[in-house]
Amino acid sequence: LLIANRGEIAVRIIRACREMGIGTVAVYSEADRTAPHVLMADQSFPIGPAEAARSYLDADRLLAAAAAGGAALLHPGYGFLAENAAFAERVEAAGLTWVGPPPAAMRLMGSKTESRKLAAAAGVPLIPGLMKPIEDPSEIEAFVDQHGLPVLLKAVAGGGGKGMRAVHERRDLAGAWERARSEGLAYFGDPGVYVERLVDRPRHIEVQVAADCHGNAVFVGERECSIQRRHQKVVEECPSPVVGPELRRQLGEAALAIVRASGYQSVGTVEFLLDGARRFYFLEMNTRLQVEHPITEEVYGVDLVAEQINLALGKPLSLRQEALV
Repeated sequence: LLIANRGEIAVRIIRACREMGIGTVAVYSEADRTAPHVLMADQSFPIGPAEAARSYLDADRLLAAAAAGGAALLHPGYGFLAENAAFAERVEAAGLTWVGPPPAAMRLMGSKTESRKLAAAAGVPLIPGLMKPIEDPSEIEAFVDQHGLPVLLKAVAGGGGKGMRAVHERRDLAGAWERARSEGLAYFGDPGVYVERLVDRPRHIEVQVAADCHGNAVFVGERECSIQRRHQKVVEECPSPVVGPELRRQLGEAALAIVRASGYQSVGTVEFLLDGARRFYFLEMNTRLQVEHPITEEVYGVDLVAEQINLALGKPLSLRQEALV
């Protein structure tokens, strides 16, 4: 298995592979020549200079390393190319097994507007908002006329707070739209922006899910990630201190409705916002292993990385919902 990543997640995947009896192939930039993951792997190959665009984001170099190492599987980790559907397609076209969800599901859930449409069709609660990118500022004005202020402008392909602008005054709408468009283009190559009502001081709850190619899917509790700085998660807590058994069941069922509607297979995370009245709304889906997956593993006694690899190999889920309480 080739790990198209570095650092902590590469070490974590190597550990899981060792326990499963799977050989590992590491890659490294010039800056990571003596990094722990390079020393731990069975084989390691250089893929270029320290600049990520010329190493860890270079699909040609990664696939060449996979071929040189005789890899049959490729795990993207998180970050870099982990949610890049075009890269996943290239991996599969090269005859490798992609340790992640189907590219079609990645592409669908990677679009904020398309994933909102899917959630609505699946009967999952949504924050009021548009289902398509804004073409003219007058559309934002019309939305504000109907739903009021404040609103949140969000890049269609965004994440991590990039391309996101909260607007509390009508006079700021046009300027915020232009800034969100500019950030969306700069960070994600897509200037599309949509608008939704801003939920005041919500809690941010994410539900861990896993699904196989045999029609089985489970949710593995939830993580609270409301403590953030500039839309970046700072503290993760599992389970959430405000989610009881009934709300956990409702959140889990909503997350699995998203999984089934999207044809998702692998591990992933469905994110929700929870308002002051404990009403929840679909936010987005992360189509990869999360940075914070280890806290769920510790609380629930599961190995999500091993599970993800087995799912990629076509094996049925080893997890059972009745045991994940």
